[in-house]
Amino acid sequence: MIVLNCSNISLSFGTYVVLENITFSAQENDKIGIVGVNGAGKSTLFKILAGILKPDSGDIYISKNYTIGFLEQNTGLDSSSSLWDELMLAFSHLTEMEKRLKVLEEKISTEKDESLLTSYMKEYASLSDKFSLSGGYEYTSKVKGVLKGLGFHENEFERKVYTLSGGQKTRLSLAKLLLEEPDILLLDEPTNHLDIQALEWLEDFLKNYKKCVLLISHDRYFLDQVSGKTLELENTQCKIYNGNYTSYMKQKSLDREIQQKHFELQQKEIAKMEAFIEQQKRWNREKNIIAAESRQKAIDRMEKIDRPKDLPDKMRIKFRGTIISGNDVLFVEDLCKEYPGKPLFKGINFNLKRNERVFLLGPNGCGKSTLLKIISGKLDKTSGCFEYGHKVKIGYYDQEQEDLDQNQTIIDEVWGANERITQTDIRNSLASFLFKGEDVFKPISILSGGEKSRVALLKLILSESNFLILDEPTNHLDINSREVLEQSLQDFEGTILSVSHDRYFINKLASRILELEDVGLHDIPGGYSYYTEYKSKLKKTALTQDTQDAKLSSSKLERMETKAEKARQRKVEKLLGETECEIANIEERLKNIEEEMTKDEVSSNHHKVSELHEEQLRLEERLNELYEAWESLSTEKESFSNSEG
Repeated sequence: MIVLNCSNISLSFGTYVVLENITFSAQENDKIGIVGVNGAGKSTLFKILAGILKPDSGDIYISKNYTIGFLEQNTGLDSSSSLWDELMLAFSHLTEMEKRLKVLEEKISTEKDESLLTSYMKEYASLSDKFSLSGGYEYTSKVKGVLKGLGFHENEFERKVYTLSGGQKTRLSLAKLLLEEPDILLLDEPTNHLDIQALEWLEDFLKNYKKCVLLISHDRYFLDQVSGKTLELENTQCKIYNGNYTSYMKQKSLDREIQQKHFELQQKEIAKMEAFIEQQKRWNREKNIIAAESRQKAIDRMEKIDRPKDLPDKMRIKFRGTIISGNDVLFVEDLCKEYPGKPLFKGINFNLKRNERVFLLGPNGCGKSTLLKIISGKLDKTSGCFEYGHKVKIGYYDQEQEDLDQNQTIIDEVWGANERITQTDIRNSLASFLFKGEDVFKPISILSGGEKSRVALLKLILSESNFLILDEPTNHLDINSREVLEQSLQDFEGTILSVSHDRYFINKLASRILELEDVGLHDIPGGYSYYTEYKSKLKKTALTQDTQDAKLSSSKLERMETKAEKARQRKVEKLLGETECEIANIEERLKNIEEEMTKDEVSSNHHKVSELHEEQLRLEERLNELYEAWESLSTEKESFSNSEG
């Protein structure tokens, strides 16, 4: 059954045509991946389908009573509700039923009038059945499952929505939308801000979602796992292919090859016919004129085959040659990083050899980016050490692009990476990264995320480094750019240490995996496919061990649990004490600052007042963090007391 049909949808902004005659349909259980370069109109199409934008022409048909849910890239969530309460809004109909059932229970228990009692009981039975059939006894576990699946921990469930980062708000919006279960689900880059574990959870969820899903993504691995059809937007037009991303790429290549051959054959045939016409005209007899006109009519009646349209421009990346490093590139020994009251990682040990392609994996928040910043010299370590090998020259790519000067123009920012290069070479390099003409004089501050990524990558290439430290290098890049980057890194004659959630990218490049977890660092030789097999075997081994552990006597298990509980309790009490001590110190210092600022000799000294004010702001911000930590630790300590009671 067709649930969505688009017919000849067109939209322009002034003279700029975004979409032209877009026609496709979606069935009830379709999973359709939407692909195209940045700027192809993918998000614009979704906004039209969701009713946010109105097309210049064309029709959209949506089956009667079918609902559309739309996840935008930039969520508008800014609620004072907790994460849990925000998601419970998806089940407001069930919570209202639950309230009514409780009211009916009370009325039934107290009502004396027989006829009213019968009426209440009848309503209760009917509503109870409806509540059960609508999932009334499962919705709280659904909320918990989706929150955990998308990377939220239970201790975050009561956190206020407005305190979340942009990425966390996007994950929460996705969670809310999945729980609402619309009939047509429009997901614009749903994999942004998800770690690999959450990506795998979302893949599984969408594969089992019994309704229509349209998703925009540059994550090729994700598209291969989820989509059964692929809609390509290119040169304002669209074409739909059966199959996932890999199937689409093969079919597209084959289609272009066939179209090119048919075009060339037809052009040869037309050239022969035109040569015949020209010859007949030269002879200029009546029968020759008739033959020429007949052949010309045949050409005019012919259905012309178009030459395949030019593909969108791609970046051209080639890392510049540089000196070769020694065989030993990096030594890391017992590296540790912690923040006050929060250890991030410790005991990190590994070495890198020349030409290795090593990927650092682990859940969000485990410290992967922090570790890269420490190794690249951007951040101080707490303890431990690291050392570069002989003739190692590092190049660091920051996913946040904090190294880019927002006030510089593109050309000046790039030129600063290697001032020995001539202006001609710089302009050629910028053109190869799709910055042409006057574009090179744009300030960094107005660039999109994808454009900033291209600037940062070009700076990295011009730095002539032989050891690349890359933090999410494929973020903000479209699929074309990712493929070009992959090929250039495969050809790179140096060493790579990278953090990435792009499994397709990892699979193409990795020769070794380092997995960062709470228990330490796992060093796994081989690529991503071997890593997934290794994890699968590890999981099976753990299940077997769990089965064996279950055979232990209940008394022994209880002793082990009690011991672990006591250890956790001691840890919480220690952290609580440290937190209270730091709170007291900061409060005392803030009091002293207030007293100092009232003194005449200080209040008349603008420089001193400014210093004290800055210190006051820093301390107040830290104090707010400590209050939150204290509240969480106190709650945890109270739970220990209650369990003992």
